[in-house]
Amino acid sequence: MTVGKALFSVSDKSGIVELARVLADRGIELLSTGGTARTLRDAGLAVIDVSDHTGSPEILDGRVKTLHPRVHAGLLARSDIPEHVETLARLEIPPIDYVIVNLYPFEKTIAQSGVTLEEAIEQIDIGGPSMIRSAAKNAERVTVIVDPQDYAPVTQEILDQGEVSLETRRRLSAKAYAITAAYDTAIADYLAVAREEPLREPYSLAGRDRQVLRYGENPHQRAAFYRCPSDEGPTVGAARLRSGKELSFNNLLDLDAALELVLEMDDPAAAVIKHTTPCGCAEAASLAEATEQAFAGDPVSAYGSIIAVNRTLDAASIDVLTAENRFLEAIIGPAIDDALFDTLITRRKWGRNLRVLELPEWKASARERAGWLVRRLGGGFLVQERDRRGHGEAAWTTPTELQPDSETRAALRFGWRVVKHVKSNAIVLTHGRQLVGAGAGQMSRVDSVDIAISKAGDRAAGSILASDAFFPFRDGIDVAARAGVRAIIQPGGSIRDEEVIAACDEHGISMIFTGERHFRH
Repeated sequence: MTVGKALFSVSDKSGIVELARVLADRGIELLSTGGTARTLRDAGLAVIDVSDHTGSPEILDGRVKTLHPRVHAGLLARSDIPEHVETLARLEIPPIDYVIVNLYPFEKTIAQSGVTLEEAIEQIDIGGPSMIRSAAKNAERVTVIVDPQDYAPVTQEILDQGEVSLETRRRLSAKAYAITAAYDTAIADYLAVAREEPLREPYSLAGRDRQVLRYGENPHQRAAFYRCPSDEGPTVGAARLRSGKELSFNNLLDLDAALELVLEMDDPAAAVIKHTTPCGCAEAASLAEATEQAFAGDPVSAYGSIIAVNRTLDAASIDVLTAENRFLEAIIGPAIDDALFDTLITRRKWGRNLRVLELPEWKASARERAGWLVRRLGGGFLVQERDRRGHGEAAWTTPTELQPDSETRAALRFGWRVVKHVKSNAIVLTHGRQLVGAGAGQMSRVDSVDIAISKAGDRAAGSILASDAFFPFRDGIDVAARAGVRAIIQPGGSIRDEEVIAACDEHGISMIFTGERHFRH
């Protein structure tokens, strides 16, 4: 079996002419369909229509054109099996040794607003994945290219070596199956959501645009970042790295944590994150004020931190970020103009290494976005909805004798939004709309209270306390009262709630029960 034909059928036509010309110069006949054939002919290349190759016209509005034995036999026949060679010769079916296909833009279609189910289904490619899978199965002979980024290296390999190596064909085959799997996953996701069955069976997960990282959490661990285009924004995956050193695994974890926290806030806000935990957060009338207060929450821990803001950086907030004795690893937020960006990265010597991530399409209401979170375990993975609660107050009750006034209630509201983003057992202390102490990830809740008070120091006096889950005993209340905490917000629901309420009444502390918890493991 000699090299016979190359089949082109692409929705993204960039770069195909150069590859097709190199193949044609080597005597390979070009097969194609529709708009792809027109593109190649316009470039002066001779093209055989697939319908002429198969002897069958395109039917059903183009739904059926490459689903034909003369196409798939030409792809699947193995040159090392005499019966396959004899069958192709007897039926006069030429082998197809190159398949250049990319799929209908299903994901781009469903990302548009107002797309109907019928419109989405029309963008489900059938012939493309079928050709890709047939070609990829026979990688010992067939070269399948599904990503335009592979056109140039394959072209160069043909120019240098006269053919595509077996190693390259096998690599492209594996990539082809990965891409069709991701394509099918996007379709399954969309149809499951349309039927209100997001927790479908089986559940698949697909990521794109792989970014290989220097290493994982530690230098001996390999790692990569994959983007999920279907996730609603703003997200770290949708951000553009404008400057600075390469992002690390830990940077990305912290950037995600910081961004998720500031998206909770209505007014200008800044979050300071270390090891995925807020060491500072504030909401204020201006971004500069919020940023200053966020750094003041725990200035020691804030050194070398990750920052997120929910407003465009202005000159005043950049002054805060670049103050003396301050060092930042990365910042994420809405896009900023060129002049202010230059100020940000040139004012301090570490500025050129500062990783600045911009989100041009900022959606302030993104805290309510839908979506699913996945966590890998040995032998499987867990899937759950995003925790979108924490803003409704209709179910809040005040079981204590002392009722919080409007100012205290505003501080409690802020603390409740912050504690949702602290690892359980989570305790935060705030003054107004400023985080002043956090206790995270402890095995007992009273230990978290102790840590938050230690971080707050003198600022614990007059603070409010937020707890992500109920107090199982009154000991945490007693410790908080001794430090001067004046109000508490927590879910309630313990069998010892009455004991906890009595402790608050003894200490003159007002307390709100929210009726919902926010564990974060």
